[in-house]
Amino acid sequence: MSWSQRHEARITLLALAAGAPALLVALALLFFGDHSDKVRWTLAALMTLAWIGGAAALHARVTRSLQVVSALLAALREEDFSLRGRPSAGPADDVLSDVIREINGLADTLREQRLGAFEADALLRKVMTEIDVAVLAFDAQGAVRLANRTAERLLEGTGDLLGRDAAALGMSACLEGQAPRTLLTVFPGGAGPWELRRSQFRQRGLPHTLVVLTDLRRALREEERQAWQRLVRVLGHEINNSLAPIQSIAEHLGQQLALPPRERAADLDDDLAGGLEIITRRAAGLNRFLAAYARLARLPPPRLATVEVAAWVGRVAALERRVPVRGEPGPDGLLHADGDQLDQLLINLVRNAADAVLAAGDGEVTVTWQVTAGTLELVVRDDGPGLAETANLFVPFFTTKPDGSGIGLVLARQIAEAHGGALSLHNRGDGRRGCEACVRLAVHAVLPAQASA
Repeated sequence: MSWSQRHEARITLLALAAGAPALLVALALLFFGDHSDKVRWTLAALMTLAWIGGAAALHARVTRSLQVVSALLAALREEDFSLRGRPSAGPADDVLSDVIREINGLADTLREQRLGAFEADALLRKVMTEIDVAVLAFDAQGAVRLANRTAERLLEGTGDLLGRDAAALGMSACLEGQAPRTLLTVFPGGAGPWELRRSQFRQRGLPHTLVVLTDLRRALREEERQAWQRLVRVLGHEINNSLAPIQSIAEHLGQQLALPPRERAADLDDDLAGGLEIITRRAAGLNRFLAAYARLARLPPPRLATVEVAAWVGRVAALERRVPVRGEPGPDGLLHADGDQLDQLLINLVRNAADAVLAAGDGEVTVTWQVTAGTLELVVRDDGPGLAETANLFVPFFTTKPDGSGIGLVLARQIAEAHGGALSLHNRGDGRRGCEACVRLAVHAVLPAQASA
């Protein structure tokens, strides 16, 4: 006998037991009363039939309700959420109606969740199909349990992937070793390199391994293209920075030579000699700078030599002729550095300061330095409008100038750091407009103070 049958039998026995005392009392009163035999047996039969009929009705009522609830729950178990129970038309607080309403509400909730799961599963399958990375899932025995379209293309020619062993597919290395890492394995659909990522998950209580392979060739090609673009922009920026003063000096000397001999300045020969010397020195420095870039395709390591601070500041200040550049000499010192690279650094800072002064309409550029505890602190100060944006000053290609490239400050800081120093830029703190660029470099030796331009 099943549980449901035993439950129904107990309901019947309980119903009969509930009516038995009343029946016995009624029969006792009937048979011990002053009635004829016909009346006694007729009433006894009617009471017995009513007793049995009431128990049967109670049994049918209870079991029918349980059968309805069982049918509704069975439909939910079979994921048939269309079946609904109908509450009775009785009072609103009927217990059976409450149970049926709760089951109907549960069916609505499960239907919505199932619909959401179907939509999420469809989205996941779509993403898995369209994503440009190979995704595979392996069980604990190393057999493939999931593979997207990219993985199938990667392992083309190996047949159906599902159920195949990782070793047979040449993917044993993907399940071993450190992750993430770069993988150089050659697969039928590509030679890599690949970025390998691996994680663990469980499905139906069983452990699985998820393997994701990303083709790095496209990313490397994009990085290579961007690197070349950055290199070209850096070179163009530095060439223009060096050619601008050369062009300015050459035009100035040309204008002097175009004058009649009697109108020329008395010290024209000295100007010619000095200008040609500057042009020659900048052209030679630029040639060395470009040659090093062409060999290494990056900022070349410094070629260390002795550099006098005063002479360094004086020759760079002489290159800027658009605005006054005033030097405030400090204690002279010797740097163990690459003179050409330091020239590029200071040219960028002075040029930016001059651009700021021109944007403000008037003012000057001041270059000053001091030596403290073996450290040179050189400050390029301008009377420009100051810095409105300071968070992105050293982000490559970020610029606030309409025709700027966003390279100068980045390159200047790289040069300073390559020499073990630092570069910072901030608005002036002396109550005046403008900003200050501060370069800190280690001093090799300190010389007696002397004036410099």
